Amino acid sequence: MLQRRTLMGAAAGLLAAPRLARAAWPDRPIRLMIPYGGGGQTDVVARLVADAMSRNLGQAVTPDNRPGAAGVVAAEAVVRSPPDGYTLLVGTRNTQAINEALRPNLPFAHARDLVTIGLYATTPNILLVHSSVPARNLAEFIAYAKANPGRLNYASSGIGATTHLSMELLSEKAGIELIHVPYRQSTQGMTDLLAGRVQARLVGLPEAEPVKADPAIRALGVTSPRRSPNWPEVQAIGEVVPGYEALNLFGLMAHAQTPREVVLRLNESLNQALATRELQEAFARVGADPAPPNTPEQAEDRALAQANLWVPMIRRLNLSAQ
Repeated sequence: MLQRRTLMGAAAGLLAAPRLARAAWPDRPIRLMIPYGGGGQTDVVARLVADAMSRNLGQAVTPDNRPGAAGVVAAEAVVRSPPDGYTLLVGTRNTQAINEALRPNLPFAHARDLVTIGLYATTPNILLVHSSVPARNLAEFIAYAKANPGRLNYASSGIGATTHLSMELLSEKAGIELIHVPYRQSTQGMTDLLAGRVQARLVGLPEAEPVKADPAIRALGVTSPRRSPNWPEVQAIGEVVPGYEALNLFGLMAHAQTPREVVLRLNESLNQALATRELQEAFARVGADPAPPNTPEQAEDRALAQANLWVPMIRRLNLSAQ
């Protein structure tokens, strides 16, 4: 009987060991793969979240910029990492669906290989034009573009990036023809806009804040349904182009085989960070709106709703990044 009890106790201890180990998670730093270079809106907002989560997890969440192929390089790095929650991706099911539509031969399948953790922010884009463009407001810009089809070019952070698709949506709804100039690094596009080498750009508010007072540019419209408190004098594009709206959605993903309890612990940490006044104020300074508390399932549903806007457009315009 004693031997049996000893064996049963040992078995119970073995079963409890994984639970104890998981309860201690995380016990080392976490890498956060950011799919764009430093200085862009994805990088700016992700670093704020990483800092806030570091504090409540008790381990550093270290940003790691992995630009390339509009996020594919970073996503593939996460898919190839161990499924233990120590390598995370800045991304949503929306961005993954966009990349799949643009690149049918991806080296991974996002629906199979990545799991959603949660959402943390939305940002509108803002339309900036170089001061050489003879347009003081959005209506004048549209009129000028119609009078000069194919003569205005605009920068984006890559084919299929939301800054690209948001401008294509504007072109489609306003009936104008613009030339797309994709950049690998978002900051390069801003440099060329300030220098007048490109005439226009839709860029996320966090990236636009540092150049707000630069006389080389003029802000003409924001892509949110209403004007931004950070740029109250700038029209919402929907005021001039009825039905126009385009928001950037930011979230976290992980390897699909990550244990469920780790995914939920990360989701809890993300929601705790979003509830802090410090992070909310930091978001407000750069023009980002914190996501409401959300579960992985709620985040997944919202991201898929965004994908239902962009993927049909990609197919309609026959866009490809191959």
